[in-house]
Amino acid sequence: QVQLAESGGGLVQAGDSLIVSCAASGHTFGDYTMGWFRQAPGKEREIVSAISRNGRTTYYADSVKGRFTISRDNAKNTVYLQMDSLKPEDTAVYVCAAALAYSYNHYYLKPTQYDYWGQGTQVTVSS
Repeated sequence: QVQLAESGGGLVQAGDSLIVSCAASGHTFGDYTMGWFRQAPGKEREIVSAISRNGRTTYYADSVKGRFTISRDNAKNTVYLQMDSLKPEDTAVYVCAAALAYSYNHYYLKPTQYDYWGQGTQVTVSS
């Protein structure tokens, strides 16, 4: 069992930066590939970014590529999402997820591939 807890969300203005964190507990963090998803009101949950177990392979949705950076610190059991040049359309609840992975270099993109989910943190970007 893995427990995930996000933090760092808030209200910012367009163009600002924000970092959200996800702290994991309950199992060996390095065994899991991690993903950040977001869900806006009335929209489906979408993948934002993902990172492999060893942190060497990452994925970004086209809508955030070049603006967001995912990273992980396996010693601290934490995954981060640095969000720069935020836009109003980035407004959503950001949720981290963990998937037990046998490969060190792969990540997953589908919600159904993830085993554990956090509660989410609200990010609101005003124009």
